[in-house]
Amino acid sequence: MTREESVFESFFCRHLRGMTRAAAAVVAAAAILLAGCADGDKQLKERAAELCSYIPDHALREEAREQMTAEFYNVLDTMFNRLPEHEAMDHEWLYYFVTANGGTMADYEVVDVRKSDKSHATATIMVRQKWEDGSFDPTSDIEEHRLEMEKVDGRWLMSDFDEHKADCIRHIAINRDEQARRKAIGDYLVSTIGAQYIKGEICIPVLMMVAEDGDNVWGDFWVLWYNQVGDTLMCVSGGNHAGLMTLEKRDGAYKVLSFDQTVDGAGNVASAKRIFGKHYDIYQNMHANPEVREAVRREQLGEYVKQHALPVRYYQDYGWPAVAIE
Repeated sequence: MTREESVFESFFCRHLRGMTRAAAAVVAAAAILLAGCADGDKQLKERAAELCSYIPDHALREEAREQMTAEFYNVLDTMFNRLPEHEAMDHEWLYYFVTANGGTMADYEVVDVRKSDKSHATATIMVRQKWEDGSFDPTSDIEEHRLEMEKVDGRWLMSDFDEHKADCIRHIAINRDEQARRKAIGDYLVSTIGAQYIKGEICIPVLMMVAEDGDNVWGDFWVLWYNQVGDTLMCVSGGNHAGLMTLEKRDGAYKVLSFDQTVDGAGNVASAKRIFGKHYDIYQNMHANPEVREAVRREQLGEYVKQHALPVRYYQDYGWPAVAIE
C-alpha cells in the first residue's frame, strides 16, 4: 500500500462512523476505486509485459487460451491449427509475428500503455532480437509493435497484436472460399470423371492448380481410385485430366459448369496450348515433372487420410514400391 492509500484508509476509518449512510457509501466507493489501482499505468505495463510471453512464436501455445480474449484465440487457433500448413506458411507474419530465424528470440520492452476506455488499452512494445546467451543481435533493428488489451471479467487479456486479427479473418475467408472451389472441382472429378474408370473403394483426386481468373480455373488434375489394404492405399485405376474448368457460385456453393480438357494423342500439345494460353509454360513445367506431381499427391493424400481418420500410412501404384504418405 502506498503512503497516500494509508492516509486515506486512516481518514476513512476515523470518520466513517459519524457519517450518514449515503455519505459513507460515497467514501466507500472512493476507497474501492483507490484500492483497485490495478488499472494504473504501472500495473497495466506489468500486465502487458506478462502478456508478451504469450505472443505466438511459430506456434500458438495452448496456455495462451487463458491470456487472450476468446475471439482472438479462436481466430489464431483457426490459422495455426485448422488450415492447411502449406497455405498458412505463405504468410510469414503469422508464423513469426515478431521473431526471426537463426537462433534469436524476441526481447520485449513495454514503453507505454494508453487506455481508450475503461476496458480497452493499447501497449506500445519495443522489440529487439537477442541470442540464446542473452546478448543482443547488433544487426537487428529495434521494432515498434502494438499489443491490444481488453478487460474481461476483471482481467486484462490480449485482444490483438499489430492488427493480426483482421489479417487472420481476411485470410480465413479467402481460404474458405478457395476450399469451396477446390471441393467443387474435386467432387466433379470424382463423380463425373471417376465414373469412367474401374471403381475401387475410394476415389481421391489430385488437384494441381495452374492459374485462376475469376470463375475460370486451369489445372492439371488426376483422378485415382484406391483399395485400402492394411495400412496402404493400393491404386487400382485412374488417369490424367488437364484443362480449364468454369465454375459458378450459387447460394454460397460452387458448381462446375464446364470442363474443357486437353485431348490425348497427337493433338495433345495443340489442345493444351489452346486451352492454357499464356499459362501454358506453367502447366507444362508442372505436367512434365513427376516429382512435383508425386509431392502434391503425397500432401493431398495426407490431408485426405487425416480428414477421414484413415489408419493409412502408405500408397502404392501397381508394380511400384509403397510410398510413405506425408
